[in-house]
Amino acid sequence: MDLKQVEYIVQIANECNITKAAEKLFLTQSALNQQLLKLERELQTPLFYRSRTNWRLTPAGEVYIKNAKELLRIKRETYRIISDIAETKKGNLSVGFTPGRGIPMFTRVYPKFHGLYPDIVVTPVEASVKKQQIMIENGDLDLGFLTLSDNQKKSTNRYIDICEEDICLAVPENDPLADLVNFPEEISNITPFRDRPFVLMYKESSFRPLIDGIFQGAGFSPKVLFETSQIPAIVTIIESGICCGIIPYLYLKGKEKKIRYCYLPGRPTWKICASYGSQSYLGKAAKEFIRLAADYWVASETVQLQSSGIIKRDIGKIGTKFDF
Repeated sequence: MDLKQVEYIVQIANECNITKAAEKLFLTQSALNQQLLKLERELQTPLFYRSRTNWRLTPAGEVYIKNAKELLRIKRETYRIISDIAETKKGNLSVGFTPGRGIPMFTRVYPKFHGLYPDIVVTPVEASVKKQQIMIENGDLDLGFLTLSDNQKKSTNRYIDICEEDICLAVPENDPLADLVNFPEEISNITPFRDRPFVLMYKESSFRPLIDGIFQGAGFSPKVLFETSQIPAIVTIIESGICCGIIPYLYLKGKEKKIRYCYLPGRPTWKICASYGSQSYLGKAAKEFIRLAADYWVASETVQLQSSGIIKRDIGKIGTKFDF
């Protein structure tokens, strides 16, 4: 079996379009089509339902792509294991992260990683938590950095907990109820805010179930001004003075002049994790990237906590001491 041909067919399936696949592969459309036709003649059955805008897999195509992806995964795993044995420090690594907090992490960590592994080609992938989890499960992403709660973890993936982060109630500095909110105190309940407008994360986000649970525990449904996929947008709207929000602690650093915030009842948290496939080999390069990312989060959390004069209960549990 020609694995290069396998990669070509998988790319067509990923793009659902032979023209886009050819562009991604730096091939002419005719050359890629010839590869597909050659394979279909060999198998004596079509793999795709063709149309101008959308190519769909036939039943035979679904079987082929499922096993083709597994073949490519085995190839990647084999090369990584051999690379670690030979200490060549060469290969490829796709790294996923969320737009808000992931981009600053990646831009700080990658230069250090490149200094240690200059011949590892890193492909950054900006995607939501849910999309990253699906990509990891399907073998389309080597390593992801996610923020989620334990009950959102998938049994098909593995997770390395880096640290916990508090979820905070945030209100405008001039809000009539602002005096009830004093960091680093924990508010006893949020019922007084039942009539205040809130801007919330959109329902599909990994953060939204935590928010819904907080309001459910408080015994009321919030007055939702609007929903968004960007936490920085929520912060900006709160700063404008027209609404409240429930936000991860990280995004409130340096906002003390315009926003009052505090811990929520019971100190709910979620976790910053590294994740990879349950059947995947975690190579030395991936482990090093995780260690560097963990060091970044530790430094970020420590700076925030020192500036607030408090000690985070999980600081001693995070850093470079991972048992891989």
